[in-house]
Amino acid sequence: MSAHGNAVDPKKAVLWDTEYHGHDVISTRSLGFFLYLLSDGMIFATLFAAYGVLSYSHNYFGGPTPSQFVHPWYTFTQTVSLFLSVLAYGMGMAAMKNRNRGGLISGLLGALVLGVVFLALDVHDMAVLAGQGITVATSAGASAFIVLTQVHAAHIFFGLIWILVMIAQVSSRGFTTDTVGRLLSLRMFWHLQAIIWVFVYVFVYLWGYMS
Repeated sequence: MSAHGNAVDPKKAVLWDTEYHGHDVISTRSLGFFLYLLSDGMIFATLFAAYGVLSYSHNYFGGPTPSQFVHPWYTFTQTVSLFLSVLAYGMGMAAMKNRNRGGLISGLLGALVLGVVFLALDVHDMAVLAGQGITVATSAGASAFIVLTQVHAAHIFFGLIWILVMIAQVSSRGFTTDTVGRLLSLRMFWHLQAIIWVFVYVFVYLWGYMS
C-alpha cells in the first residue's frame, strides 16, 4: 500500500497550534450578526404561528376581520417603497466596493427616505384602524395582526436609526474596519426585513383580505 503525503514522526507531530495568527474582524462580526438574525427569524416564526392559529373568524368574536379592514393595494405601496429602499442600499454598497464615499452616502440616504415612507404609511394605517376601534383589545385575531405587523415596523424604525448612524460614521470616518463591518451587518438586517415583509404581505394582508 502506497503512503500518501510525506512521512510524519508521531513523536514530533504538532497536534495543537498555540500561536495566534490573527483573524478577519469583519467576517467574525458578520457571522455573529448572522446568528442573531437567525434568532430574530425565530421570533417572527413564532408571531406568524400565533397569527395562523388566531386568524380564524371565531377568534374575532364577531368583530371586524382582516377581509374588512386590510387594504392590499395600500399595503402594496409599502411593499414597493421597502423594496426600493433595499435596492438603494444595494447600490450604495456597490459604490462602497469602488471606494465611492459619495455614492455610498447617496444610497444610504435613498434607503433612509424610502424606509421613512414605508414607516409613515404603516403609522397612517394603524391610525386608521385605531379610529375604527380596532386595537389589540378588540379580539385575539386583531391582536395577533397588530402585534405581528408592528413588531416588523419596530425593526424598520431601528433600522432607520442605524442607517442614520452609518451615514454619520461614513461621513466622518470613511471606510474603516468598523464602518464596513457595520454596513455589511446592516445590509443583512435590511434584506431580512424585506424578506419578512413578503411573508407579511402574502399571508397577512392578501390572505386576510381574501378570507
